[in-house]
Amino acid sequence: MKPIQVGLLGIGTVGSGTFNVLERNQEEIRRRAGRDIHITMVADLDTARAAKLVGDRAKVVGDAREVIRNPDIAIVVELIGGYGIAKTLVMEAIAAGKHVVTANKALLAVHGTEIFAAAREKGVMVAFEAAVAGGVPIIKALREGLTANRIEWIAGIINGTTNFILSEMRDKGLDFATVLKEAQRLGYAEADPTFDIEGVDAAHKATIMSAIAFGVPVQFDKAHVEGITKLQAQDIRYAEQLGYRIKLLGITKRRDDIGGIELRVHPTLVPAKRLIANVEGAMNAVVVQGDAVGTTLYYGKGAGSEPTASAVVADLVDITRLHTADPDHRVPHLAFQPDRMANTPILPIEQVITSFYLRIKVADEAGVLARVTGILAEHGISIDAVLQRESNEGEKQTEVIILTHDTVEGKMRQAMAQLQALPTVLGPIVSIRKEDLA
Repeated sequence: MKPIQVGLLGIGTVGSGTFNVLERNQEEIRRRAGRDIHITMVADLDTARAAKLVGDRAKVVGDAREVIRNPDIAIVVELIGGYGIAKTLVMEAIAAGKHVVTANKALLAVHGTEIFAAAREKGVMVAFEAAVAGGVPIIKALREGLTANRIEWIAGIINGTTNFILSEMRDKGLDFATVLKEAQRLGYAEADPTFDIEGVDAAHKATIMSAIAFGVPVQFDKAHVEGITKLQAQDIRYAEQLGYRIKLLGITKRRDDIGGIELRVHPTLVPAKRLIANVEGAMNAVVVQGDAVGTTLYYGKGAGSEPTASAVVADLVDITRLHTADPDHRVPHLAFQPDRMANTPILPIEQVITSFYLRIKVADEAGVLARVTGILAEHGISIDAVLQRESNEGEKQTEVIILTHDTVEGKMRQAMAQLQALPTVLGPIVSIRKEDLA
């Protein structure tokens, strides 16, 4: 059987990794796919660099549309990134009847519904395992391994840069700005790290997982997104004393009680005894709760040339199997397909149910703590634990650290506004959400 021909758009870090893994493991890949898979065309603006990487093993062009127009190319791999030309080329590839593999989480989180609808109409597949958690096969787990399950919730460390920063802050007691500079020096953070540290990258990935798990359209614009830039070393230290670690989590939950889906990214206290709380450095991990299987954990490298290439090549193998078995296959099994929950709303953050860590700087006076806990009680918020620590800013000040039980976020916001207005509260209240993940 003739090899299936692949066109590669972009041969940067992931593109070169994909080319190398496919070449190096050709025999294993052929055995698993049922036929050879060859990248025969590569498009990149830097044709000289691309030619040096691929040698005479593939044709190098500067115009990506040459790849799309080639009738021998069955699969187009988009590794350009971003929302602009990448979307145009993906849509043109689909219109030309090509299957598409992409690692572009930003593109799918914003335009995925349109892209997958076009793929269904044309009868081609769009595969995107590499778009979430790099080499960790979480998309395949959700779509295939857990297909018998009703997914209840997903929570994941899905950005390695922020996890590295939080790990360093905890281990070394350093502040955010200091660790960010170190992360940039080591290559874990970009020169402009905004998408990572503000939670945008994680929100792209959480949006995709939510769509697959719950059958809702991709709705990145409705996700609640907070990054780690405001986290302070003392809160990480206090969390540790209370038996928790702080992680930037992407969380999506089914809420049958009010008929909606939670979709949020924010720093989160996680019990130190949970496996995901012990995921350190630039690693990724995703916890999935299914009704039949219970809790499962998926762990591995979330970025890098060959870990991400592993996911790209896995998608190539999947498409090749189906393409070979039935070239006229009309059900794009890897594409997102909204089901009966397609109209289920993404809930505003005020309707989210979670528990909280609060740090409140107060005057060291009799009755202050009772007033604080009384206001929480007035709003139906019960307390799980309390710490009181001397403030570094004066003898007549103290810091109260409170862990609450689950409450509706809207109620917590009302309580915090009332607390903040007290004359005995001497600074902005710090609040961080807490999840048990059990």
